Amino acid sequence: MTHLPTVALGRTDMAITRVGLGAWAIGGGDWAFAWGPQDDDASVAAIRHAVEQGINWIDTAPVYGLGHSEDVVRRALADLPEADRPYVFTKSGLVWDESDRNSKARRVGAPDSLRREVEASLTRLGVERIDLWQMHWPAEDGTPIEEYWQVFCDLRAEGKIRAAGLSNHGVAQLEAAEAVGHVDTLQPPFSAIRRDAAADVLPWCEEHGTGVIVYSPMGSGLLTGAFTAERVAALPQDDWRRSAPAFTTDLEDNLAVADAVARVAERHDVPTPAAAVAWALGVPGVTGAIVGARTPEQVDGWLPAASLELSREDLAEIAPLG
Repeated sequence: MTHLPTVALGRTDMAITRVGLGAWAIGGGDWAFAWGPQDDDASVAAIRHAVEQGINWIDTAPVYGLGHSEDVVRRALADLPEADRPYVFTKSGLVWDESDRNSKARRVGAPDSLRREVEASLTRLGVERIDLWQMHWPAEDGTPIEEYWQVFCDLRAEGKIRAAGLSNHGVAQLEAAEAVGHVDTLQPPFSAIRRDAAADVLPWCEEHGTGVIVYSPMGSGLLTGAFTAERVAALPQDDWRRSAPAFTTDLEDNLAVADAVARVAERHDVPTPAAAVAWALGVPGVTGAIVGARTPEQVDGWLPAASLELSREDLAEIAPLG
């Protein structure tokens, strides 16, 4: 097994590689935010290849494939020796309708619902403790953040979860949660085409010792060098990206950023996806980046980002901050 550089994840006792495998697309098709159909054997091969190459964490969620992504992660890791197992991060707070797979999941923070969710994830993942459990989105069922965050703090104290985090929460929500108990991690969207986090949540997390694992550092594929307007138009009907602003109204500007990423990648002799991820990792306050893959070959496309450091000039050429 390859050894890659690691960094401390906030104040937790975990040291993580600078990139981790994201298992959203691995959930497969036939649900509201699918990436299209996916071959489970290819997903298992991608996960195992990432681990063999030294990646030491996987980020998934129950809602990815409505339980299916967690099942695939369990299958991929089931026969690994304990010493070789990566950390497994998952989430909660999205409740779906079993009778309508394509309806949007509800954002629920009720304590009894969260406790059911953690037990379901423990079962699907086949583990006794979740390494990092995150609230996927702010609740919309009327549950105050102080109330649902208390559940996270309680589960951390009980040993059901090793660390507790928030995803897609802003500074005011982070402040409210921190008053209840320490926020170990935050997971915001962040890339060269979506840079808002650098102005608010990243500085907050640096100040409070909160680790940051960003998602979509490749702009959901736009910054990989593989996209053109024609490819976007040819995406499967059940691919959520077909109607996303980044792939429609903002497409021309985003493809221009992708061109800059490709130039920087060529200078460093790395694949374009690796340069896109390295840009996000070069911004102060970012601990690690979640990067999706459905095949071992896709893992190889971004793996060099685990040890690639871009210069200030590189970062500015792709997308300036401030």
